[in-house]
Amino acid sequence: MSEHAHIQHASDKRIALVIAVLALLLALVETGAKSAQTDAITRNVEAANLWAYFQARTVRQTTVRTAAEQAELQKAATPDSGARAVLEAQQKAWQDTAARWESDPGTGEGRKELTERARATETERDFAMANYHLYEYSAALFQVAIVVVSSSIVTSVSLLAVLGVVLGIGGVGLGAVALLAPLAVHL
Repeated sequence: MSEHAHIQHASDKRIALVIAVLALLLALVETGAKSAQTDAITRNVEAANLWAYFQARTVRQTTVRTAAEQAELQKAATPDSGARAVLEAQQKAWQDTAARWESDPGTGEGRKELTERARATETERDFAMANYHLYEYSAALFQVAIVVVSSSIVTSVSLLAVLGVVLGIGGVGLGAVALLAPLAVHL
């Protein structure tokens, strides 16, 4: 085996190792991206469900408040004190229910608590989406790096291998940002 062939063989082994490492990193960020995407979808559905429940609470609360207001009008037109007392008791029950539906810290199902939960879930969704997008950009850099490094074998242009490694380092950087602080970068 000639010295040139031996050097080329050693270089090809190093490039193959670089490609293998890039492929491994690509697999890791793709897994992170899929997980983040699933989390974002889950949080989006959860937020939509909370807002739908909030809307249902609002409709029911409005109906009960309207009934309480109607009872006030009926009380004025009811001469019988016993019937008026029944109306007042029902009106009080409706007002208490409307107040509980506005805020119910015990169950967390008042409109106020539902709003807080829905907004917190939207924040989690936004975090997961940012995480997902950065992982996807990282994966794209790894894919391009693999192609560029691979092309250095075919073309025997070692600068392409260096460029591929630089792109791979960029992929590592974006993957790290995706993992540690996805909201720090907006792409």
